[in-house]
Amino acid sequence: MPTSFDQLYARAAERHGGTQAVESQLPVPKSRETLAAIPDDRWLSEMTRRVFQAGFNWSVVDTKWPGFEAAFDGFDVHRCAMLSDDDIDRLLSDPRVVRNGAKIRSVRENAAFLLDLAGAHGSAARVFADWPSENFAGLLDLMKAKGSRLGGLAGALSMRSLGKDSYLLSGDVVVALKREGVIDGPPGSRRAMQAIQAAFNAWMIESGRGLSQISKVLALSVG
Repeated sequence: MPTSFDQLYARAAERHGGTQAVESQLPVPKSRETLAAIPDDRWLSEMTRRVFQAGFNWSVVDTKWPGFEAAFDGFDVHRCAMLSDDDIDRLLSDPRVVRNGAKIRSVRENAAFLLDLAGAHGSAARVFADWPSENFAGLLDLMKAKGSRLGGLAGALSMRSLGKDSYLLSGDVVVALKREGVIDGPPGSRRAMQAIQAAFNAWMIESGRGLSQISKVLALSVG
């Protein structure tokens, strides 16, 4: 069994100057109602930001972001899903965005993904809002399988940044999970993801905290 959450928390507090310092760094997820009210264009915007940041200088993407918003028509989901190949070619010459063809095409593909969710559930936001924390790994699977370039940290970061209760498999969190014997290698396999989810579920039951805060405590217990 992994170390108890209380022990993880104590380790984090010891490394970072006490419980008050730890608490000040813990994220507070949004309510289901608040998440469900976020327009789908904001989900597409955040997914796109995280896709473009992957393997690139985050500050460059953030600085250019107003240009991204303008170039992609505010990430209107219907418009982005209808981008033609000519539109893609035009964007590849647009200085307002980072001109990476595969990542630009991912906007069209992720818009279609969000429209599919909306068609089945009323809005993509409702799907994300209602998805249970106890199966967050399933949501990551969905984004990886049905979205574009949303595997790795991109999908989870887009959820976390908009307030969805989520864990991030950052370098420090992965180190902590290995230390606790939850996984013994990279976290990408189905078996590893099931073990990670099971460990987080046990810590949620023990602590009464959500995925986001447990994930941060794990990170703070290392870095």
